Amino acid sequence: MARSTTQFVCQSCGTAHSRWVGRCEGCDEWNTIVEEASSGAAPIGGKAGGWTKGAKGKPIELVALDGKAAAAPRRITGIAEFDRVSGGGLVRGSALLIGGDPGIGKSTLLLQVTAAIGGDARCAYISGEESIDQLRMRARRLGVIEAPVELAAATNVRDILATLNAADGPEIVVVDSIQTMFIDALDSAPGTVAQVRASAQELIRLAKRRGFTLLIVGHVTKDGLIAGPRVLEHMVDTVLYFEGERSHQFRILRAVKNRFGPTDEIGVFEMTDKGLIEVPNPSALFLADRQGEVAGAAVFAGIEGSRPMLVEIQALVAPSPLATPRRAVVGWDSGRLAMVLAVLEARCGLSFTGNEVYLNVAGGLRITEPAADLAVAAALTSSLTGVPVPADMVVFGEIGLSGEARTVSQTDARLKEAGKLGFTRALAPQRGKKGRGKAKTGNISVQEIADLGGLVAMFRDGGGAAIRAVGG
Repeated sequence: MARSTTQFVCQSCGTAHSRWVGRCEGCDEWNTIVEEASSGAAPIGGKAGGWTKGAKGKPIELVALDGKAAAAPRRITGIAEFDRVSGGGLVRGSALLIGGDPGIGKSTLLLQVTAAIGGDARCAYISGEESIDQLRMRARRLGVIEAPVELAAATNVRDILATLNAADGPEIVVVDSIQTMFIDALDSAPGTVAQVRASAQELIRLAKRRGFTLLIVGHVTKDGLIAGPRVLEHMVDTVLYFEGERSHQFRILRAVKNRFGPTDEIGVFEMTDKGLIEVPNPSALFLADRQGEVAGAAVFAGIEGSRPMLVEIQALVAPSPLATPRRAVVGWDSGRLAMVLAVLEARCGLSFTGNEVYLNVAGGLRITEPAADLAVAAALTSSLTGVPVPADMVVFGEIGLSGEARTVSQTDARLKEAGKLGFTRALAPQRGKKGRGKAKTGNISVQEIADLGGLVAMFRDGGGAAIRAVGG
């Protein structure tokens, strides 16, 4: 009989401890250590669990790199934005993990995906959070009640594996969510590190063996990371994050890991009362409510994955009655904002001391690439001086600590996207060694600058006394 042991496991990162402690040594989180009982019991789908003294391993078969069998084609779902993020469709035998905040639309998205592909493949939607009637209510609201999707409400992994382990089993399986699944061989409660890790391992192993595509829904923590052990993201083939504000209609599906396609690819959806609708031209949607020449607003020409995208960056600089003025950021890195402010003060003579600074990326999009530095600097300078950035101008470029403007990749793609939406001017770092000057790319006139002095000069030429009043 297998001997049971007790260990203390962090529910945030999965680090095991020999005794209970107040703070986890792995992630420095407080009060996340929970006592769990572990045993050497065999897993559900295998014969031996753990190491057995004296047991011998079975030799594995090694094959050549250039296999004779042709690779299985990807399964296109018909939802273009989802296919883009997944790398061109679903791969047979792969496991996808979709995470996001509660109520963001994860279940809605996967129900629409299974409904769209149900006519070409047998799909099963297994929910541990909703009943069958609740799933049918959602399907009726989305208008996919007639789709050939099989439903089940279950949380016992043993029962789920017995259902899926069949020659004529489903080809697409959705498990919503992994935090509700449990293995009865473990003493810990559903949602704990041990249960999440073991449940995902058994489901993924069966998916690889039977060749069906597994889509797993995962909850996220308050920090926006997928809850449970970090090893869960290593076990799956693809990790997708569903982002966006629940009060905003835009939703961003972002790939942070993909063994079968590019990472950092995004798909844009709009949440309506009929479900999620694809947005084929996100730039036009993000700029739909733009109000033209307003001080403190700049249009950034960015790249999300392989897709060029235009988004408005808004800044507000206002006098503060506080001894320590506030710095609030939505959709960008607060540390990078502090760096841009420091460079503007040290290299360009602009003073933000005594002012509160608010920065917002319109539309709920989160920007991570350094190419947004120049657009942020333009929005901050515009708000400080009261001189608006020209309405027909896009801005992009990276800023160095010495104040220089550094070139970024895919400049032509950014300018081409801006030209499609009617922009005629661009402010960008110089691409040659001739210094500041003007260039022409398509229908867009590019103002090239070597450092932030060129940016400040643009507001000096447009604002006169306003820019000189702040020491420019």
